[in-house]
Amino acid sequence: MFETINQKKAQLDASRPLSQYTLKSLREKLFLEWTYNSNAIEGNTLTMNETKVVLEGITVGGKTLREHLEVINHRDAIRYVEEIVQKNEVLSEWQIKNIHRLVLKGIDDEYAGIYRKEQVFIAGVKHTPPPHFLIQEKMEDLLHWYHHRGIHLHPVERGAMLHAIFVGIHPFIDGNGRTSRLLLNLELMKNGFPPVIIKVENRLAYYEALDKAHTTEDYSDFILLVEQVVEESLDLYLNAIC
Repeated sequence: MFETINQKKAQLDASRPLSQYTLKSLREKLFLEWTYNSNAIEGNTLTMNETKVVLEGITVGGKTLREHLEVINHRDAIRYVEEIVQKNEVLSEWQIKNIHRLVLKGIDDEYAGIYRKEQVFIAGVKHTPPPHFLIQEKMEDLLHWYHHRGIHLHPVERGAMLHAIFVGIHPFIDGNGRTSRLLLNLELMKNGFPPVIIKVENRLAYYEALDKAHTTEDYSDFILLVEQVVEESLDLYLNAIC
């Protein structure tokens, strides 16, 4: 299922270490696009260039404080994900809550890193997240799956499943989408893959694949979508070293 990805990953690994300049430029490109697209999927109206200048510390006129904070917070959350990867820490509930806390910092501090205490509904999809009183149990089940069954899966499949199951639980009032994509890339980066970008223009296919997974427990479309973006990121790295 992942033969092409495995071949490209092996080719990239054989080329390591990459030059410091190449790594720096690739990191800046991917992390800008990751921040822009992940926020845009959730309705942030900052353009790619506006996102870039906000990351550089410049305020964009006509945009809300929340939109600015979403950019800064996502940058901080990525840095935290990198720290987890560098320390090779085992995935935990504490880490997930910390990622979410960074995503909502200064936007909704009351609910940052705190599981929701009410029912939520997601517009435009069939799936209804579980009631709030089941969230703790569902999150424990997710981590148990990750550490027992999930650990035997290919990293791309494991990352896709982690993302999909988490966002299906929808444990927080807000920020679940951004957190789920951070978790996806955390899992990929821990296994030596570059981060991936789920682009805002593919939002419909992304939502449909997730809704299918949540309503039928058929994750194949979503895994395929993640496989495609993993290959795109690997191609970006391989083209840079050719």
